Amino acid sequence: MSKSNDALFERAQQVIPGGVSSPVRAFRAVGGTPRFIVRGEGPRVWDAEGKAYLDYVLSWGPLIAGHAHPSVVEAVSRAARGGLSFGMPTEAEIELAELIRTVVPSLERLRFTSSGTEATMSALRLARGFTGRSRIIKFEGCYHGHADALLVKAGSGLLTFGNPSSAGVPAEAAQHTLVLDFNNVAQLEETFALEGDQIGAVIVEAVAGNMNLVPGSAAFLQALRRLCSQYGSVLIFDEVMTGFRVHPGGAQALYGITPDLTTFGKVIGGGMPVGVFGGRKDIMQCVAPLGPVYQAGTLSGNPVAMAAGLATLNLTLAPGFHEGLARATQRLVDGFNAIGRDLGGRISAACVGSMFGLYFSPTAPADFAQVMTADRDGFNAFFHRMLDQGVHLAPSAFEAGFLSSTHTDADIDATIAAARKALEPAG
Repeated sequence: MSKSNDALFERAQQVIPGGVSSPVRAFRAVGGTPRFIVRGEGPRVWDAEGKAYLDYVLSWGPLIAGHAHPSVVEAVSRAARGGLSFGMPTEAEIELAELIRTVVPSLERLRFTSSGTEATMSALRLARGFTGRSRIIKFEGCYHGHADALLVKAGSGLLTFGNPSSAGVPAEAAQHTLVLDFNNVAQLEETFALEGDQIGAVIVEAVAGNMNLVPGSAAFLQALRRLCSQYGSVLIFDEVMTGFRVHPGGAQALYGITPDLTTFGKVIGGGMPVGVFGGRKDIMQCVAPLGPVYQAGTLSGNPVAMAAGLATLNLTLAPGFHEGLARATQRLVDGFNAIGRDLGGRISAACVGSMFGLYFSPTAPADFAQVMTADRDGFNAFFHRMLDQGVHLAPSAFEAGFLSSTHTDADIDATIAAARKALEPAG
């Protein structure tokens, strides 16, 4: 007998803070009860009540080949039968590392972690150790995991350091983090002119995905590369979300910008917990045991995650995989934009590769300030109407969406029809 989502949520809240293991799952932004998922297959998930949903969350991006892809499941099963973890080296680590480096040549050396947060935290520590500088730059609206130095909101002026955006983060942990405006070249140049010799690293999502989808402009990304080279700062591309999503070689290949360090996650684990940081050989050789920058992880590189990653990446490297996925994503976006035009600009949409943004505003935003002008109440109502029709979007107006290779044209057309019904006036 199936259990209700309401009953499971009530039960979960008795033992798990907020009833969830990650805050955005709690539906606090949109209201209502989260769906408790019992299984997934291809582009769909089924909740505890037996209802199916077309899924555009896809575990927040990793499932580029859809839920429970047979090749990935078989690879994971085969690896698990040999042992879940050893805390010792395996050949699978080498194989996945070699494959990643083949596709993303800027990773001359790389190391596995168990999450994207670990990867970005480690990359920043490494950049500081390599340069001997403490200050870092991040950009408003970009999310790089929940490490203390990155849970920072913008200060009140150009050279005001960020303030903690979470209780439990000491002010001292944020005091070396400068928060600048995304896509603001003039502000970036001014900051480097004044503080460049103190800046150890700049970390950026070349395509932001946690303030909805906001691509970096060519001018902005080129300025980042030029200024970091000029001042000896380490440029870190956070590709935890974009890696193997927006292009086979990541956002850096799409835009033709070579960072010094890169972090990956999500797709390279195929649904298993995994992260990677890597880049220039001279920087990576500062990591223990070769150098003085310490980083470790008992479960890093475990054979089950490596198997899932290898199987998933090999699927994505099939001829035409990304091109077909990009076409499908564009089809969805074109449908949303057609609805927006018919409804006088109530919504708009955009995509980069197989990531898409749906905005409750007339045009796609270019920075955090523009993102914040969206009609959040309108999105919240739309979210629930879509859920009622069996379409699961991210439960927040500020999250990107994702497609998998298993979403068919019929699935996309059904999603567009549901969106039109959810937005058009009744009657």
